[in-house]
Amino acid sequence: MAVVTDPQPPARTDPPASPDGGRRRLVAMAIWGAAFVVGWLGIGLPTDPTYAFLWIWAATIAWNSSRPWRSHLRFARDWVPVVVLFAVYNLSRGFADNGAVPHAYELVVADRFMFGWATGGQVPTVWLQQHLYRPQVQWWDVLVSWVYFSHFVVALAAAAVLWLRNRARWGAYMRRWAFLCAAGLVTYFLYPAAPPWWAAQNGLIEDVARISTRGWKEFGMHGAGNLLNAGQIASNPVAAMPSLHTAWALFVVLFFLNATRRRWWPLLLAYPLAMTFTLVYAGEHYVIDVLVGWAYVGMTFLVVGLAERWWAARKARRGPPDEAAPTTGGEVGDTATDQAPTADPSALPATR
Repeated sequence: MAVVTDPQPPARTDPPASPDGGRRRLVAMAIWGAAFVVGWLGIGLPTDPTYAFLWIWAATIAWNSSRPWRSHLRFARDWVPVVVLFAVYNLSRGFADNGAVPHAYELVVADRFMFGWATGGQVPTVWLQQHLYRPQVQWWDVLVSWVYFSHFVVALAAAAVLWLRNRARWGAYMRRWAFLCAAGLVTYFLYPAAPPWWAAQNGLIEDVARISTRGWKEFGMHGAGNLLNAGQIASNPVAAMPSLHTAWALFVVLFFLNATRRRWWPLLLAYPLAMTFTLVYAGEHYVIDVLVGWAYVGMTFLVVGLAERWWAARKARRGPPDEAAPTTGGEVGDTATDQAPTADPSALPATR
C-alpha cells in the first residue's frame, strides 16, 4: 500500500547556523548602533542618499555577520546603481527651475479654495502657524522634526529589509520607487513650483517660518539640524509640486499594506498623514502639493503594474525558457528570493 506524504523541502545547502549566531548578531548590531550614534552626533543624520546607503549596508552586514563577504558584496552590486540614480536625481532637481519665476499664486488659490472656509481665508500653513507656532520650541516641533527626518530613512530602510527577505519583491519595490521619483522630477522641470515659505518671502501670503528642523534644538542637537538645513539650502527651493515627501510615505505604506493585518492599517496610514501635517505646518508644502503627490503614487502602482503584466505576458508568448542548471542556495539573492513571487507583489491592497 502506498503511503501519501507531504513533499519534503529540499535539503539546505547553506552553512548551518552557529550556536552563538544570535549572540553574534546582537553584538554586531550593538556595535553598529553605537557607531551610528557617534556618527549622528559628530557628522549629522544621514539625509544624503550615499551616506544613508553606507549606514544601511553596514546594518545588513551586522545583521548577517555570519555570512561570507561575497553575500555582503551582492548588496553593493544591487544598490550602487540605485544610489547613483538618486544622486543624479538630487543634482538634476536643483536645475529644474532654469532660473524662471516659479509658480506660486495658483497654489495659494488652490489651498484657499479648498480650506479657506475653515481657516478664515488663509492657506492651511499660515493658519497652523498662527495657532501652533511659538518662539520657543514646543513638543510638537520635536515630533515634526522626527517625522521630517524619517523621509530620508524609511523608504531606504524598507527597501533594505525587502532585499534581505525577498529580492523579487525588492525589485518590484525599486521599480515603482524609481518611476515615482522620475515622474516627480519631470514635473519639477515642467512646472517649477514654490513652497509656502517662498511665497511668504515674496509677499504672496502672510509670514511663514520654515521650521521643519527646529525640534532638534530641544535635544541640543544643533549639528543634526544644521546638516538638514544645509541640505535644504542646497536643494532646489522651487521643487514643491508634487510633494515627494508625502508621496514616499504613502508609497511605502501602500506597498506593504496588503501583507499587513487590517488591525494595523490605521497605524500605518497615520504615517503619511503625519508627514502631511509636518510639511504643511512647517511651511514646506501646500496641501495641493500633497494631493498631487498621492495621485502620483496611484499612477505609479497602476502604470508599473500594467507594464509588469505586459512583460510577463510577452515572456509567456515567447515560450518557456530553456531548462537551467539547478543552483545552490544559502545566500541572500541566490535562492527562492530571486524567483518571481506567485502573487503580484505590486498589487494595491484588495478589499476583504
